[in-house]
Amino acid sequence: MQLTVRSNHAMRLLMFCALAEGRTTPVAEIARACNMSEAHLAKIAHRLAGIGVVETVRGRAGGVRLARPPEAINVGAVVRATEFGACLVECLSPETDTCPLTPACRFRGLIGRALEAFFRVLDEATLADLVREGGELRRLMGLQAAPAPAR
Repeated sequence: MQLTVRSNHAMRLLMFCALAEGRTTPVAEIARACNMSEAHLAKIAHRLAGIGVVETVRGRAGGVRLARPPEAINVGAVVRATEFGACLVECLSPETDTCPLTPACRFRGLIGRALEAFFRVLDEATLADLVREGGELRRLMGLQAAPAPAR
């Protein structure tokens, strides 16, 4: 199975925002830190805003930030939303199925079950799980470590 680059970039954007801890970050900064096209990332940010996981802010101080806590952002839901209903094989979608074997094909059922299992695993994870103990991710993304809590 291969996901599109959209899902990969969406998760990078979300991990960056989670580690930025509420800061509104320009898309250009995230694109540089995560080695992505700024134009492509802007489209992904727009899609993620449409499903309510990020907020976008326009203007000079604009950018992106999480709209929900990382614990409330499900990885499986994000991947489903960024894949735009992509199917592994055409017969899984009645709109695209042109295969003459579909009525008797067992491969279709096998692929369908495998896809369900794949998403079941992704559904078990949240964005918080991906950034837990994120010191190395922060360093790789050029983010400063969060300040130590006052005692």
